[in-house]
Amino acid sequence: MELSDKVCIVTGGSRGIGRAICIEMARAGATVIVNYCSNEKAAMEVVSEIENLGQEAYAHKADISDFGQAVKMIDEIHSKFGHIDILVNNAGITRDALLLRMSEKDWNDVVTTNLTGVYNTTKGVVRYMVKQKQGRIINISSIVGIYGNTGQVNYAAAKAGIIGFTRALAKELGSRSITVNAIAPGFIKTDMTSSIIEKSAGIEEKIPLKRLGTPEDVAHLAVFLSSSKAEYITGQIIAIDGGLTL
Repeated sequence: MELSDKVCIVTGGSRGIGRAICIEMARAGATVIVNYCSNEKAAMEVVSEIENLGQEAYAHKADISDFGQAVKMIDEIHSKFGHIDILVNNAGITRDALLLRMSEKDWNDVVTTNLTGVYNTTKGVVRYMVKQKQGRIINISSIVGIYGNTGQVNYAAAKAGIIGFTRALAKELGSRSITVNAIAPGFIKTDMTSSIIEKSAGIEEKIPLKRLGTPEDVAHLAVFLSSSKAEYITGQIIAIDGGLTL
C-alpha cells in the first residue's frame, strides 16, 4: 500500500470531498485524522468506515479558522504519532451573494475559513515537516478561483488566494523535499455545491466530458499527489473539471 506508515490530516473531512479523500487515503494505507468543526456524528461515521477497511482513523475537532485551535490540533497529532506526512487543506464554506448584498460577516467568514484556515494549519504542520525533510501539502482550491463566478466574490477571492499561497510555499519548501500542490475542482456533486449546480441548469452540456464530477474524482488525485509517484510535482494547480475551463 503506497501510503503505509503515513499520517494524513484532512481538514473538513466529515463530508463531501473531504470524506472521499479520507477514505481513499485509508485505502492507500495511511492513518487518517478526520478533522471536523461541528458535525461529530458525520466525522465518526467516516472513522467507522475507515476502520471497517482495516485501517486506523481518528476524529479530531478543531475550528481551523482559529489559529490557536489549528496549531493545537497539529501539535497533539504530532505528539501522538511522532510525524505528520500529509496535510490536505480541504475545509471550506460558502456564503453566496452579489457584492452589493454581501455582508461584511459573509466576506470575513469565507475568507477566514477558506484562506486563513489554510495558513493556520499549514503554519502548524510545516514546522514538523521541515525537521522531517519530507511532506506533502495539498490545498483544495476551485476553478472559481481561476475564472470567477457571479455571486461568489468572497469564495473566488479565497480560492484564488490559495493558488498564490500554493505556488509561493512550493518555492519556499522545495529544498526540504516538501511538495505543495493545489487541486481546483469544478462542478463536483456534494451537499455544499448542490444549490450552485441547481442554479447552473444544463451545465453538463458545457463540460466536454458531459457529466458532473464526483468527490472520488478529487480524492484519487489527492492520493496520487501524496504518493512517491508524485515526488517531482510541486507548485501545480490541477483542475478536475471535466474540461470545463479549457
